[in-house]
Amino acid sequence: MTVQGVRSGRQARQVERAKKGGGMGRPYIVRNIPTYDVLSEENLLKVEHAADRILAETGIEFRDDAVALEHWKRAGAKVDGLLVKFEPGMLREILKSAPSEFTQHARNPANSVRIGGKNVVFAPAYGSPFVMDLDRGRRFGTLEDFQNFIRLAQSSPNFHHSGGTICEPTDIPVNKRHLDMVMAHLTLSDRPFMGSVTSEERAEDSIEMGRIAFGSDFVDQNCVILGNVNVNSPLVWDGTMTNALRAYARANQAAVIVPFILGGAMGPVTSAGGIAQSLAETMAGCALTQLERKGAPVIFGNFLSSMSLRSGSPTFGTPEPAIGSMVIGQLARRLGLPLRCSGNFTTSKLPDAQAMMEGTMSMLAAIHCGANFILHSAGFLDGLLSMSYEKFMLDADLCGSLHSYLDGVKIDDDQLAVDAFAEVGPGNHFFGCSHTMAHYETAFWDSDLSDNEPFEKWEAAGSHDAAYRANKLWKKRLAEFEAPSLDAGIAQGLQEFVAAKKAGMGDAWY
Repeated sequence: MTVQGVRSGRQARQVERAKKGGGMGRPYIVRNIPTYDVLSEENLLKVEHAADRILAETGIEFRDDAVALEHWKRAGAKVDGLLVKFEPGMLREILKSAPSEFTQHARNPANSVRIGGKNVVFAPAYGSPFVMDLDRGRRFGTLEDFQNFIRLAQSSPNFHHSGGTICEPTDIPVNKRHLDMVMAHLTLSDRPFMGSVTSEERAEDSIEMGRIAFGSDFVDQNCVILGNVNVNSPLVWDGTMTNALRAYARANQAAVIVPFILGGAMGPVTSAGGIAQSLAETMAGCALTQLERKGAPVIFGNFLSSMSLRSGSPTFGTPEPAIGSMVIGQLARRLGLPLRCSGNFTTSKLPDAQAMMEGTMSMLAAIHCGANFILHSAGFLDGLLSMSYEKFMLDADLCGSLHSYLDGVKIDDDQLAVDAFAEVGPGNHFFGCSHTMAHYETAFWDSDLSDNEPFEKWEAAGSHDAAYRANKLWKKRLAEFEAPSLDAGIAQGLQEFVAAKKAGMGDAWY
């Protein structure tokens, strides 16, 4: 919305399409196309058997978390020091208590999302220490950048979620920045969001801020915040992550359990081996949430990637992890768990053809594998080291197109348009017929950034590429941004909590 409360022509058309079911501005997507299954039952069983052997014969270390080890002992696992081994089928049995689908409530109830089943939720990229744009180049992220990306996500109808650590606000001390980040999500957005996982205390602070915003009783019975936790692959869960994981679970909030496996470094070079490892590590983390609080929501996560075996550099958006995501989708559905998988990945350093090629490959893998929560939907550049303002806007446009793609093809008498053929007849055009006039506003997805003008008109306007147009658009969106309303009592409670927490600790920069 503009400062004057008047939308641009294109934004107005998007809102009107949303009212008419045109695929924009929905709180989340309900997919109307099937998932793509690449492995047979026989081969899926082979992958599951390999994961069972890894769990039973090699095991997983749980470091610096005595409570987690006690959980496993009580559950019947074999615990030897830090090493835990699991009999085949044990983790699957524990995971039966995890919900297959749940609602993450937003501050604005109209923006609450349903995670699991046929539902798809887009969230921005997560975790970059650097940001970049065409004007200032690459630099360390700041709190202002972090807030800007929340504003851009909130102002786009193509996202459903505010995300988490969209970029690191490196100008804020490490031990305090989680407070500013959660505050920004709660004040600049009214969509669902993610909290901190970098320590148990920071996770609990994030959850407590959720209680201030939603009410303690509501939070105890409903999910209002997600925490994204990573396995220290291969086969290690460290205490920082399991303590955070358990903090979210015992508060009945959803942990997103994610191995980060670079084939050839933190896992085998073969796709099948990496998939089996991912299944083993993720099941263990998901099961731990159920031992902490039976029935707590949890998301089965995955981050397969490859690497250049000549240089040792990570590579993103490559075909092997993309097809591997398809298998992960099948495995998650067999467990009955919501899935976070893949995203808009690229190793490109600029919002260029490489970035969009790699990003589209990995994003389509997330779409076709059946992912329910797609983190890294926008902004990812430089192997996740950088969040790009221009790439964010280009990816938002892609997310808009995927709304229509996931709608599939509707078949009814109106859509088949037989009467329109009778009206137009052979050899004539449909441009002005009554059927076209009834559907012209909603028939096709309308890009914010594509140039569809004739070459001569494009040339006369300056011959600008998509990155240039994206640069202009993010600046316009920020200039027009208005924060959603927030109850004054909640705002004051959040401010007092953050001030008290910051006053009680010194600054730590590592």
